[in-house]
Amino acid sequence: MICFEDVSVTYEGSAGPTVQGVDITVPEGELVLLVGPSGVGKSTLLGTVSGLVPHFTGGTLRGRVTVAGRDTRTHKPRELADVVGTVGQDPLAHFVTDTVEDELAYGMESLGLAPDVMRRRVEETLDLLGLADLRDRPIATLSGGQRQRVAIGSVLTPHPRVLVLDEPTSALDPAAAEEVLAVLQRLVHDLGTTVLMAEHRLERVVQYADQVLLLGAPGEPPVLGDPAALMARSPVFPPVVALGRLAGWSPLPLTVRDARRMAGALRERLAGAGPRREEAPAGPSAGRTPGRWTRLRKDRTPKGHGSQAKGPNQDEAPVAVVERLAVRRGRVEALRRVDLTVTPGETVALMGRNGAGKSTLLSTLVGLLEPTSGTVRVGGAVPHRTAPRHLIRHVGLVPQEPRDLLYADTVAAECAAADRDAGAAPGSCRALVSELLPGIADDTHPRDLSEGQRLALALSIVLATRPPLLLLDEPTRGLDYAAKARLVGILRGLAAEGHAIVLATHDVELAAEIAHRVVILADGEVVADGPTEQIVVSSPSFAPQVTKILAPQEWLTVAQVRRALGTGGEDLS
Repeated sequence: MICFEDVSVTYEGSAGPTVQGVDITVPEGELVLLVGPSGVGKSTLLGTVSGLVPHFTGGTLRGRVTVAGRDTRTHKPRELADVVGTVGQDPLAHFVTDTVEDELAYGMESLGLAPDVMRRRVEETLDLLGLADLRDRPIATLSGGQRQRVAIGSVLTPHPRVLVLDEPTSALDPAAAEEVLAVLQRLVHDLGTTVLMAEHRLERVVQYADQVLLLGAPGEPPVLGDPAALMARSPVFPPVVALGRLAGWSPLPLTVRDARRMAGALRERLAGAGPRREEAPAGPSAGRTPGRWTRLRKDRTPKGHGSQAKGPNQDEAPVAVVERLAVRRGRVEALRRVDLTVTPGETVALMGRNGAGKSTLLSTLVGLLEPTSGTVRVGGAVPHRTAPRHLIRHVGLVPQEPRDLLYADTVAAECAAADRDAGAAPGSCRALVSELLPGIADDTHPRDLSEGQRLALALSIVLATRPPLLLLDEPTRGLDYAAKARLVGILRGLAAEGHAIVLATHDVELAAEIAHRVVILADGEVVADGPTEQIVVSSPSFAPQVTKILAPQEWLTVAQVRRALGTGGEDLS
């Protein structure tokens, strides 16, 4: 179905090819998962299948890519539209209409399908992806995850023979991701659709792959083969594989079910040990001196919040206080009766299904939205009434769309501007970029970065101000496991210095790794608020892989297991 013949792609100004030596054939009716570190060329390789590379992106394509017999060098993307459906990392870039139903129908209209066929397929897709309640909603009012589902639905309705998906579950909650993957499985198994997918959250998708295409270091040709065999040598791998490597299981399990069957001996070894988490220091008495951003007024402690879980610095005045907050966005009551208190040094994970109100809560904390009722105070300031130049000294937000913070022509210029705006020492922002994602050149244009690289740049820009309260909206979208581990290290360091962190995330593994506390939202209300161990262990949806494998023991991460076993070696978590 898809044939790569000695394919390489080189972009103008690049020192060498982004991908090279690709000489493989993807059979019809298989799901092939592209695996590799951030920036290794996965999106570029996907683009060669849809024709976006080089017709839209530019660059030089050498070799030959054919899809259903059509050469992508001589067939532009519109001439492949009846065969190839593509969803990129940014759903907003795909939308051409205003409402959900119109967007689902647009691709079929372009192909000239009959109205009765279009109507039936729209209804089928609305049901498949759980979008029926959103059919009349303006796309601009949807959450990031809801937009992701609409983007996937818009390419499913024309019934293409090949689906090219770049991070299709990155913005989806666990339940929605399972629904989408179940649909893809049905298309592959029942209709013979060929799916080529890149996804960093391997814990969600690797068990569904018929084959894995492993992209290694630059200069190494990709390898196509059995998922379990390639996971044994891959530089990026999910927690279930990390636990299997640590325990010496063979063959390596790719699913929680298979790992549980092999974990009996490991559970016995861990029976006498208790999970031990890495925590931030417990306040100034533990040796931390409050910095200029963490000296908050002591008379702001709210009343009536004694039942909420408290962070590691619970004796200090809170960084943020939300009381009886309600927010309306058009016809939608996005938040109602929300109470939240965040203390210095505390990391709070906001979780819940797409559209639950997580991003709305972050936007309210940073002053982008005005409360309909209730109060919000951050560092003594009322966010929506405080000038941005003053508010950035209290709170910083890294949004779901990193490009919203990027406006300069080069990475170096972005970092220099961030240092000036923050009053930070020159080079501070650039050092953070290098720590998160090494190898990004100073003269690279932000639009030429991958989604994960843009996220690292945006995060570095916000961190340059060192705000007492840091807000992150889906901070691991587009990040591989190594980049995520570096992000975890930076966030732990900030928490240890007294910075409070609130992150909205569907990444249960991230929450298990760094959150002191998990707050679950549903339909705009807080339905659970407590220590991470209590909330995620008891939740089938939000439990990490290690928890599911080793239950009923309450382990969260591979790192905890390694410490309990006293095992050294490389960090596999």
